[in-house]
Amino acid sequence: MLFLPFLKVPDSCNAQLWGQLKRFWVFVKMQVLLLKEPRAGESGPDPYIQELASHGHKATLIPVLSFKFVSLNTLSDKLFQPEKHGGLIFTSPRAVEAVKMCLEAEERREEWNSSVKEKWNSKSIYVVGRATAALVRNLGLNPLGEDTGTADVLSRLIIEREDRNIPPLFFPCGSIKREVLPTALRENGVPLETLTVYQTAEHPDLEKNLKNYFTEQGTPASIAFFSPSGVKFCLEVVQRLSDLQCL
Repeated sequence: MLFLPFLKVPDSCNAQLWGQLKRFWVFVKMQVLLLKEPRAGESGPDPYIQELASHGHKATLIPVLSFKFVSLNTLSDKLFQPEKHGGLIFTSPRAVEAVKMCLEAEERREEWNSSVKEKWNSKSIYVVGRATAALVRNLGLNPLGEDTGTADVLSRLIIEREDRNIPPLFFPCGSIKREVLPTALRENGVPLETLTVYQTAEHPDLEKNLKNYFTEQGTPASIAFFSPSGVKFCLEVVQRLSDLQCL
């Protein structure tokens, strides 16, 4: 079996991803292991599995992470005080999911739809990635920057667009967010307020699911990592299981 180098790619950068993947996979039909979460808010086959299948490859998805939402009361208070912020920033679907949870109560949802979302729409709503942008639109908001692909590129867009005298942009985020965007904005004088709204941990069934996969299907020809956390939680186990298959 052909065993190709591990490939680590950002989930938000589809065009770049497929450029990398196709260089490996265009000539050889193979089994592929995708270490990623299912696409939030989407039904039907995962688009990566679907695309690989169209080229004759068999792909299996194993979720790597689990999420715990936190500080939702604080998040809700801030969402319903848009006058205190200059705009919103979303760099992950989970942050948008946290906002959606704050709108589950009927009276909150009615207030959001009747007035609050339009106050936010009078400001800038920045996002990274098309999946996050789609979820933001489902909230009734108008996203900017979905094609930026990375937090680094998005930060440059924000720096170009925003006045330094605005109220702080509000950035709900995860516990292990990268500091690229906050650092860039602060270094350029763009005011920012962050709030951790979800914590990221290893999926409780990750090692069991990986062992089952390697036992039933053997070592895959290619493995794609989609986040630094995926590498952190999976790499040692994957290497150990791959070594066992070679014995």
